[in-house]
Amino acid sequence: MTDTTNKPSMGLFWGCFIALIATAFAFFTRMYLCEVRFASDFNIDKGTVGALMGAGVWPFAISIILFSLIIDKIGYRVAMLFSFVCYTIYVVMACMAYGAIQGLEGDALVAAQQKGYNLLYWGSIILALGNGTVESFINPVVATMFSKDKTKWLNILHAGWPGGLVLAGLITIAMADIAESGDWRLVIGVIAVPAVIYVVMLMKAKFPVNEREAAGVSYREMLGEFGAFGALIAFGLIFAQLGLVFGWSLGVSAVLAVAVAVAFGVYTKSMGRGFMAVVIIIMMPLATTEIGTDGWISGLMAVPMKEAGFNAGWVLVYTSAIMTVLRFFAGPIVHKLSPIGLLVISAVLAIAGLFALSQTGNSGLLVIFAAATLYGFGKTFFWPTMLGITAEQCPKGGALTLNAISGIGMIAVGVLGFPFIGVLQEKTASANLQNTLPEVAQTVLIEKDGILGGYQAIDPEKAAGLADEAATTAIAVANQAGQFSALGKMAMFPVFMLLCYLGLFFYFKSKGGYKAQVLPGSVAKSE
Repeated sequence: MTDTTNKPSMGLFWGCFIALIATAFAFFTRMYLCEVRFASDFNIDKGTVGALMGAGVWPFAISIILFSLIIDKIGYRVAMLFSFVCYTIYVVMACMAYGAIQGLEGDALVAAQQKGYNLLYWGSIILALGNGTVESFINPVVATMFSKDKTKWLNILHAGWPGGLVLAGLITIAMADIAESGDWRLVIGVIAVPAVIYVVMLMKAKFPVNEREAAGVSYREMLGEFGAFGALIAFGLIFAQLGLVFGWSLGVSAVLAVAVAVAFGVYTKSMGRGFMAVVIIIMMPLATTEIGTDGWISGLMAVPMKEAGFNAGWVLVYTSAIMTVLRFFAGPIVHKLSPIGLLVISAVLAIAGLFALSQTGNSGLLVIFAAATLYGFGKTFFWPTMLGITAEQCPKGGALTLNAISGIGMIAVGVLGFPFIGVLQEKTASANLQNTLPEVAQTVLIEKDGILGGYQAIDPEKAAGLADEAATTAIAVANQAGQFSALGKMAMFPVFMLLCYLGLFFYFKSKGGYKAQVLPGSVAKSE
């Protein structure tokens, strides 16, 4: 919404900000419960927990990409209302999953656990569709309202994500006893608070026309910025995940992805911008570094935090608080360093932070939070700054290019990132147990299959049935070793990102420095 002087509507901005807070509430409460209740209540191992976590992430890509293709036609308000409906459905299905397992034992409980897991899995998919739809409208709205300062305002907008994690974390930690041993439907219910607030704030808002449309850039030109390469990667990941859900092979997924990419290429006569191709490649390890680690970090840090007498969720709350504050002050930092320079420094800090966190398994509280501080500084600017440089360098791509990179990042972490981290933990834990107590390993290890191939996992039910204290201790030690080994190995992702950012830094330097591209006549107008 703009007035006659084209001054952005801050009411509209803050409505979008709170909508992003709602996505963080949905993310935190679900991830927390995956660790502290869902695994035990529904008898699932870490690999399956990873798949459940991923189900709440990868559908994000489907909704954000598909809505980006049509959002200029249907309008931002329709997308906003769709997201609210998704949140409502998820809360209902999660409550049904809880009710399904109450008061049962034996075979009846086993059947109910499977039913409850299915409700959680499909409810998580619907929730992720809602989260993706939120970003499909808030990113282009803010980029259009602040078309001359996109990186700054997209960073401020995306302070809503860590800010939401802080609020959700504080609420969830306050409800820790309920989450761990009580009626966890109350924890799920907190999602409704920001969801109701943003739908009320935005119901009657006047949304701006996207700058791409205002500048007269055609729909075909928008698709051409994304191009055949972008379509191949995006739809390749989407079809691969759908194949896992519906049972078709990777070969079928590949054929479908190539067909979509060819259609894009024929229609647009473009493979896509070279810059977009680089951004697409970077977003996959970036999302795994930030979202993947956030999703697992409470569980990874549970033992050292409990030994220090604190809830493990404080680590994520703390790093998120750092991100919230820093993103609000992104403007002066970007002005001083340039967006690419900021990303280079962020990658270096993220590498150091992940390595430091991986060494804190037997450390005291101060060491844990020092490492978490380093990691928090490192991951702060990754996501919104990538959105900012995409909006600034590819303005003709409109909502599609801006949102598609978020979609690709999220589906990559859902399809590959979360299961990868979970399997890393299981492989390390299994190897550790085989080395220390091979006879126990033979009893509790089972073969599992995942998207990344077969692996061995510690069966939680078999482990719980052991009466030998030494065996129980060995399993706990093995699980802890797997958790912290996974954090150290995660540093491979920001290492790759650093190399890419250095390449972009020297590319722009050869062109005379980083400069944002501005479309003529792109001043926002109201719908």
